[in-house]
Amino acid sequence: MTTSRTTMRSRTGTKLYAVRDASGQFKDIQTYKRAHTADMRHTSEAEKDAARSPIEKQVRKAAKNAVKSVKSSVRGAVAALKRVAKRAVKQVSSPPPPPIVIATVAATKTTRKPAAKPTARAAAKKPASTPAAKKIAKVAAKTTTRKVATAK
Repeated sequence: MTTSRTTMRSRTGTKLYAVRDASGQFKDIQTYKRAHTADMRHTSEAEKDAARSPIEKQVRKAAKNAVKSVKSSVRGAVAALKRVAKRAVKQVSSPPPPPIVIATVAATKTTRKPAAKPTARAAAKKPASTPAAKKIAKVAAKTTTRKVATAK
């Protein structure tokens, strides 16, 4: 980046270059001789570009495009990683649902119907309709009567 320099002379008559900052204060003062020789040593980008062969220009352009492509893909990968990390943090920070809710959701997903909530009253009120339920009811009735009979 080129900086604008103010020329001035010292008391002895030496020519000086003064560089100012944004507020107007002197940032750097160099003698003209030193600044000029440093400028002469430096080759500008336009001079470098003019000295390059057409093949070298093509190679540099291809390399620049490759770097640009890699940078953009890396940016995309970094963004994807950030999204995944954010999602993981949300999952870890929120408390897990209770097992009952998990079972209800699983039953709803598999049967497309809300999960049944059997209670003691509902089971007692409903008569056994399936053959398996009738067998279970008979076995339960026999065990309760046996216990009562042995207690007498």
